[in-house]
Amino acid sequence: MDQRHIKIFARTGSPRLKYIAGILLGDLLGLPWEIVTDRRKLGKHPVVNYTMENIPGSCKITPDPLLFETGIKERDISVSFWKNLPVFFSTSADSDIPFDIFAASFFLVSRYEEYLEFQADEHGRFSASSSLAYKHGFLDIPVIEIWVKEFSMVLLKKYSTIAFKRNEYNALLTMDSDQPFAYLGKNILKSFGGMIRDLTSKSGQAGNRYKVVKHIKKDPFDVYDYITDCIRKYNTDVRFFFPVGDHSKYDKNPSWKNDDYRELITRITAMFRSGLHPSYYAADKLPVLVSEYERLKKVTGKDIASSRFHFIRLKTPVSYRNLCKAGIAEDYSMGYPDEPGFRAGIARPYLFYDVTAEEQTSLKIIPFQVMDGTLYQYKKLDPSSSREIIMKLISETRKAGGLFVSLWHNTSLLETPEWQGWRELFESTLHMQQK
Repeated sequence: MDQRHIKIFARTGSPRLKYIAGILLGDLLGLPWEIVTDRRKLGKHPVVNYTMENIPGSCKITPDPLLFETGIKERDISVSFWKNLPVFFSTSADSDIPFDIFAASFFLVSRYEEYLEFQADEHGRFSASSSLAYKHGFLDIPVIEIWVKEFSMVLLKKYSTIAFKRNEYNALLTMDSDQPFAYLGKNILKSFGGMIRDLTSKSGQAGNRYKVVKHIKKDPFDVYDYITDCIRKYNTDVRFFFPVGDHSKYDKNPSWKNDDYRELITRITAMFRSGLHPSYYAADKLPVLVSEYERLKKVTGKDIASSRFHFIRLKTPVSYRNLCKAGIAEDYSMGYPDEPGFRAGIARPYLFYDVTAEEQTSLKIIPFQVMDGTLYQYKKLDPSSSREIIMKLISETRKAGGLFVSLWHNTSLLETPEWQGWRELFESTLHMQQK
């Protein structure tokens, strides 16, 4: 008999419990497991007793109702501490750990709180400041992995033959190209208007604009040779995301039909994995998303497997549902625009669970921990202060054996006074994140 095979004894095998057990026991600990509702079928296997009953020798966790409910319900959550870790959904005194790790992890990773009423920001987004993790000071740690590590120690004391898998740390650079060009890619009217403004402002940019448009000089926003050189220098895994939506107040990318832009996308996609950067309005409009998906597919001549929403304008669950319908396999939008940290409480990819539909989907979510714009625009930090934050996030992810994901833009890597020191921070990040 394989003593590593874990049996979870529960009153019912709910889809929520099945989903989160797969992440905690399967993905994180590498254990085979199954949910058993008949006590007579427990046998001599290690047992996680997820009921109010008493089973001698089992690892007992008194369940919170969350995983056996359907739909969304408001909760008054109280956060306490166990082994200096923030925990919630307290259990009974006879439990082996003082909180329901399954329910608490499900609450975070499913983004349950984003289904509840909240005060949206000006772009309709769920802000970090609205989250339980931010309010209670644990946004900067992958709390689920830390909980699971402590849980594994409890299991090991009860079942000494259990062996857990070792999670290997990795890192991923992601690049968004909101504005790949300063001058190229604009239609005749916009280019002419820009030239007139340059001439009348006496900024000295008219000559530069003319040389760029005539391909005599490189566009100042085209720093992709520098980026690719860094990728090769530090042997970095990378994903690029390109927008192909229509021009709007929030979307400044060139037309997907523009030859210079198509050449850039084709060149980068030939070297590295690339995906769609859905436009501002594609976050909750399926026809817009599908149209942009088809556009990028035509440009690259390849199926589009991945995405990240522009402005991190992620609307749970509609944005993810639309990605599933459009045929996207993985999304990189799980992170906050206004704060660095672990939005879902976890430092690794996982599958999206649609809480209102009560089903696990095939859409893989790859969370990111930090974005250049968060540090520069939202928190007004200089490169030195930003480096300290990035170092801590890398350290926490490394300890968890997780995936550190950073988000950068080509326009934050310009050699201009505004972005002085950010290239050094970029390269420092690539160096620090190496295995």
